[in-house]
Amino acid sequence: MKLNGAQILIQTLIEQGVTDVFGYPGGQVINIYDALYEYKDKINHILTAHEQGASHAADGYSRATGKVGVCIATSGPGATNLVTGIATAMLDSIPMVAITGNVPCSLIGKDSFQEIDITGVTLPITKHNFFVNKIEDLADTIRKAFTIAKSGRPGPVLVDIPKDVQVGTYEYEPQPIVGKIPLPKVKDCLIDEAVAMLQEAKKPYIYVGGGAAGLCMGADIVALAEKIDAAIGCSFMGLSSVPQENEKFLGMQGMHGHFASSMAQNEADLILAVGVRFSDRATGNVSKFAKQSKIIQLDPDSAEVNKNVRVNLGIVGDVEDAFKRIAAKLTENKKPDWMARVKALKDEEKRISDEIAAAAKAPLTPKTVFDIINELKPAATITATDVGQHQMWAAQYSTFDRSRRFVSSGGLGTMGFGLGAAMGAYVATKDPVLLITGDGSFGMNLNELATAVTYKIPVVIVLMNNGVLGMVRQWQTLFFGKRYSNTVLARKTDFVALAKAFGAEGYLAETPIEFKRAFSEALEKSKEGKPVVIDVRIDKDELVLPMLPPGGAISDMITKV
Repeated sequence: MKLNGAQILIQTLIEQGVTDVFGYPGGQVINIYDALYEYKDKINHILTAHEQGASHAADGYSRATGKVGVCIATSGPGATNLVTGIATAMLDSIPMVAITGNVPCSLIGKDSFQEIDITGVTLPITKHNFFVNKIEDLADTIRKAFTIAKSGRPGPVLVDIPKDVQVGTYEYEPQPIVGKIPLPKVKDCLIDEAVAMLQEAKKPYIYVGGGAAGLCMGADIVALAEKIDAAIGCSFMGLSSVPQENEKFLGMQGMHGHFASSMAQNEADLILAVGVRFSDRATGNVSKFAKQSKIIQLDPDSAEVNKNVRVNLGIVGDVEDAFKRIAAKLTENKKPDWMARVKALKDEEKRISDEIAAAAKAPLTPKTVFDIINELKPAATITATDVGQHQMWAAQYSTFDRSRRFVSSGGLGTMGFGLGAAMGAYVATKDPVLLITGDGSFGMNLNELATAVTYKIPVVIVLMNNGVLGMVRQWQTLFFGKRYSNTVLARKTDFVALAKAFGAEGYLAETPIEFKRAFSEALEKSKEGKPVVIDVRIDKDELVLPMLPPGGAISDMITKV
């Protein structure tokens, strides 16, 4: 059938299984929006308050489901407003397709109104991008974009479509949903080498990253750990891949990780790293990282092997298949001495945690907030965060009962990410969604509260309000002699009134009793489709501990001030 380019685009999105898109209209995508109107019974469009919110929503949609998130923006400032969201997805390997309009091909390069070379702008922050200058290439380009976004190490792809390509007509023929490009199977000799190393290890540690979390490998990881008595830890991006109640799971390691997890990794004689890139926040001083340990690294991306940390065995290819084959060849090998040491580390962690809690000056501490949240939140709740101290407290204290329940910006550390991402996660799953944010981060994109209200997205927002830019101020406290340069906000914003002005509900909580009451009521309000903001007052001097100092090693871990 003959369709115009805008219709071909929307039909191809529908063909590829897309049911929801996030975006903001403008002059160079008006034809696309006309097609969205035509096909509104087949594809749902969520109008965000800002294009950045649309990109974060598409990202959150993907993190919660593994599907390819889709966002749309017009040319010029509309396209550039997507950039932060695209970069966020790139750094965390999130599959996304960003669609932008542009001026007609005849006007490209002539500084036309709202013309921008968005493919040039986004080249460093996409897996690939396309400029479609012929309508006959449009449908297949969209299909290629989806294939690239979801294959191998996932990531964002941008497709820029000039106005004349949207207006022209061409034959459209539906095609099947594209699959991933198969990853190469790992050679048997590498599997056997990994098995031999694991079988010989006396203190094994399985290090789980975002790649494993994206593949929902938690059950396989737990089964292997049980077989050889391995401790399990994770990177920030690996959170929610393994249930907290598993006795071998020690939680996040690294700069603000759990004491037991970081120490067990440091003492291990073998680390099996699954879908992790050994970022600087995870390793600290690389020259001192895991010096007693051999390392096996499984990753789909050869560029990640030996990039940050030298490993003894790099295995590149189909990670899930390789892991299953390794597990199948292992024989049971219990290690009571190692498990006893792991338990001792957990006991020491509890002592440190109790000491930190006892030193708190305010009645409502971050740990108390999360204890209440963990007690009351419904099963399957998705926890999204912004970036800062609240993010690290969420990583330390939140409990998760299944994969894809933690949505947060790891690699880029994008303040303002959380609300858009929380909305996307809810649109994708309809599961309960909780946003943990701070007064600094929330101020960056709080305009998306209007979107949440309009579309009845019942996100419960726990705003940890300490009146400062907490994480930067923490560094100023510890490493810059308490010279608080531009980290004290001293804003007069009434977040309860602000929430109500947007049409949401608002509460103020300054004590544990007040927060428990407010959170309980917020959960009830959310059942009615109403977003809720809880302004939670915490002490500005609360620190995220433990902490590795910049350039430090595990032996330099700060556990008290």
